[in-house]
Amino acid sequence: MPRYALKVEYQGEPFAGWQRQKELPSVQGAIEHALSRIEPGEHTIAAAGRTDAGVHALGQVAHCDLVKDWDPFRLSEALNYHLKPQPVAIVNAARVDDDWHARFSALERQYLFRILMRRAPATHDRGQVWQINHTLDVAAMQAGADILIGRHDFTTFRSSICQAASPVKTLDELRVERVQGFSGPEIHFHVRARSFLHNQVRSFVGTLERVGAGAWTPEDVREALVAVDRSACGPVCPPQGLYLARVGYPEPVFD
Repeated sequence: MPRYALKVEYQGEPFAGWQRQKELPSVQGAIEHALSRIEPGEHTIAAAGRTDAGVHALGQVAHCDLVKDWDPFRLSEALNYHLKPQPVAIVNAARVDDDWHARFSALERQYLFRILMRRAPATHDRGQVWQINHTLDVAAMQAGADILIGRHDFTTFRSSICQAASPVKTLDELRVERVQGFSGPEIHFHVRARSFLHNQVRSFVGTLERVGAGAWTPEDVREALVAVDRSACGPVCPPQGLYLARVGYPEPVFD
């Protein structure tokens, strides 16, 4: 059976997360249903990472096995037709080797988190950003972020329901920048690692927001990290500003 990689973009707001759920809408379920419309029968796809309810994707990657030898462009077009009107799009498709795996072949995942700083309610960006009504100190947040880069026991920044075998992870990048968005000034967090713990990025951002607001210092971040205690973490930020931005593989998958 030919195997295909799919680059997937979606808005997470209408879904209970990536993973298929029996009674709730999911991104995985939407794509598997679209696959059943072009090749009747049951389909199971695997993704590079499972995003939570309300989390978006710019570059999620999944793979599927099909019976027919599809032209990748026609496959993406057919799936997009059957995905309408849901906010899910197959941005690209590619034929891959039979042993290629969207999750296990990946070398890294990159996330983007957006904070919008303005008092007026967001309209066009509603559900796409975490909106706050105060300004943040980018330099202070970067100083706190630098403490988290490297290989650490991230128990403090790990959800209590996380199923990872170990809390020890290597964080390769945590970069904070201020940008001018269409709706107002934004803070962007760029986070990169081979893999992540459950709620790790949202725990980072919620904690660093406290640093930017002046309620914490960068040294408080260090103390929270070395405490290896979930209760030492700052607030966990809401999901709507989080995007799975890119998945890296040993060789380029898509043209």
